[in-house]
Amino acid sequence: MESVKTAAVTDVLPGEKKAFTLDNKTILLANVDGAFYALDNKCPHMGGSLVNGELEGGTLTCPRHGAKFDVRTGKSVGNAKLAFISVKVGDATTFPVKVEGNDIFVELD
Repeated sequence: MESVKTAAVTDVLPGEKKAFTLDNKTILLANVDGAFYALDNKCPHMGGSLVNGELEGGTLTCPRHGAKFDVRTGKSVGNAKLAFISVKVGDATTFPVKVEGNDIFVELD
């Protein structure tokens, strides 16, 4: 596996998230209380971008259909909604993160 320098710790402040393109993948990097987490920026429901979703604590809500994910684990914690129908959503893909000094590295498969 390859670790790719993604950002500096000051680039994503606590409570923030940002998208970065690494090796042709768009990765969402989230800072939850000073800890960094990385997941695929594509929602597993219909492939929408997650970076414009709302991050509350460790829960990220997809802006397209409201699916919710725990950014720490990638687990789906809330179904998507299409009109009045609730749709089960798979888990988001996560990537290991390590911080070395001021640098954040994401491990890609």
